[in-house]
Amino acid sequence: MKKRIGVLLAGAGVFDGSEIHEATLTLLYIDMHGAEAVCLAPDKTLSEVNHLTKKETGGIRKVTEEAARISRGSILPLSESGVSGLDALILPGGFGAVKNLCDYAVKGRDCSVDPQVQQAILSFIDSGKTVGAICIAPVVVAAAVKHRALHPELTIGSDRATAEDLAFFGAVHKPAKVDEIIVDTVNNIVSTPAYMLGPGISDVAKGIEKLVKYVIDV
Repeated sequence: MKKRIGVLLAGAGVFDGSEIHEATLTLLYIDMHGAEAVCLAPDKTLSEVNHLTKKETGGIRKVTEEAARISRGSILPLSESGVSGLDALILPGGFGAVKNLCDYAVKGRDCSVDPQVQQAILSFIDSGKTVGAICIAPVVVAAAVKHRALHPELTIGSDRATAEDLAFFGAVHKPAKVDEIIVDTVNNIVSTPAYMLGPGISDVAKGIEKLVKYVIDV
């Protein structure tokens, strides 16, 4: 039987949602390595960003509707998904991860995680199921578990400021190259830097494939 891997999306587009390359590569490698992707998104709104000007337009969009652009219309609201039907959870990066899944992009160390997102992450960890975090998404995981003494080992590559914030949340940052993964075997969390390092899609693809393969094989 195929493993079913939840992919938690935050919209569509690097500046206000999920990074599309990272999300698409995640879906590709889940399929290539013999598992089934189940796309999820929180049922909330996001502030739209013009990806040409990189400025907010003043428009408001629904996260689930935007995420459905990546998943070709197949998306489940996070509130309707359950841990029991999924074998693992992967969070692609993109600015939406720290804007829509949590508010780290605005509040930094004072951030809070969307309650549905936090509950999902904790449920997978508590069930002993693997959580994968790509690019900036390790910040979401670290913030979601900061009230616990889990001290997850995570990577965002080599960015010192973000690594210090991870440490503030109680995580242990491990430097990594773009084609590497960091595996926390105690908490069943795996992460890779992706576009935190870049520079291009072929580079980030290597680490993402390793992460997905680990999630499926573990």
